[in-house]
Amino acid sequence: MDIKRERPKSRRIYYLAGAGIVAVVVITILLGRLKPAAPTVDLGTLYIDSVVRGPLLREVRGPGTLAPEQIRWISAVTAGRVEKRLLRPPALVEETTVILELTNPDVQIQALNADRQLADAEAGLVALRTKLRSDHLTQASLVEDVRQQSLDAKRRAETGAELLKKGLIIPLDQQQAEDKARALAARLDYEQQRLALLKGTIDEQIVSQQAQVKRLRSITDFQHGLVASMIVRAGAKGILQEAPLEVGQYALPGALLAKVVPTPMRLKAVLRIPETQARDLTVGQRASIDTRNGVVPGHVVRVDPAATNGTVTVDVTLDAEAPAGARPDISVDGVIEIERIPDILHVGRPAYAQEKSAVRLFKVVENGTAAVRVNVQIGRLSVRDVEVLSGLQRGDRVILSDMSRWENVERVKLK
Repeated sequence: MDIKRERPKSRRIYYLAGAGIVAVVVITILLGRLKPAAPTVDLGTLYIDSVVRGPLLREVRGPGTLAPEQIRWISAVTAGRVEKRLLRPPALVEETTVILELTNPDVQIQALNADRQLADAEAGLVALRTKLRSDHLTQASLVEDVRQQSLDAKRRAETGAELLKKGLIIPLDQQQAEDKARALAARLDYEQQRLALLKGTIDEQIVSQQAQVKRLRSITDFQHGLVASMIVRAGAKGILQEAPLEVGQYALPGALLAKVVPTPMRLKAVLRIPETQARDLTVGQRASIDTRNGVVPGHVVRVDPAATNGTVTVDVTLDAEAPAGARPDISVDGVIEIERIPDILHVGRPAYAQEKSAVRLFKVVENGTAAVRVNVQIGRLSVRDVEVLSGLQRGDRVILSDMSRWENVERVKLK
């Protein structure tokens, strides 16, 4: 009996299966390592500039407003209620033109009290002079009377001495006459000293009272000045720019009552320069001010030493007549010239560029069909250009538009 023999299975199937699995794994790995296709960017939406070597004008730009070079601020000297408002901006005023009238009964009462105290002091000065003069005359009269008595007593004592020698009077009478003469002589000396003392203090007492009168007169003048200050005058010929208070409002001391711009009015530009660009600003630098109705040259006259809200205030005086329509508080744009560099490698200013920093820019390659990202070290900044320190060569073309949308790619296609 024949037994059927089974043929062994071919190993080729296993080889093919293993090769297929290996191929799948390799393909999967290779596909995983492939970079994504470069995105395509519309060339018409991009701003591209070329790197050049040559002179560079460094400038900084900032917005601002026009303001008068001189402003007369009129503030309240004393508290008061607005009784009358006679003018409104932009009225023309002279030095003596009345703008407001304030009232304050307390100030008027204080002025009356000062007048009374001054009058009392002046009357006291007159009374003091009269009294001192009278006391001086009384003491002088007393001195003369005592002198007469002393001389008479002296003569009697001398006469008594002669009579005593002749025995015509007793010694007791002579002794009494001599004692009286000595007493009157001493009294005369005392009264003369009293007269000298009185005479020497007359001027001092009068000067002291005069000083008191002077002090009270100064207080009175000050109080009357407070009363006069409630009649608010312009103080200068010009234009009334601001008068914020209305009738019935109460003004505290130091409150703004009015602003007057003297004429002829000269304007200046007050620019706000970003603090990151203000480090090289100095007085005297040239500037140009765009008033939206013409460009006016000027120069920097003041740079604020402190920054406010990220900006530095710069005052620019105008070197030419402001164009028609220019007036205080209108918005302007200013460009200040920092320096002129004769020969430097530079390119247009990229978006969000900072001075002396590194930026990543797309450089145009392959005849303008693609752009690759490169690291660029930039130096000094201007309004429209930046200094290139490294990363680019003369003639390179770079994209200056904001490319943050493609921040994670190293290459883009251009069409």
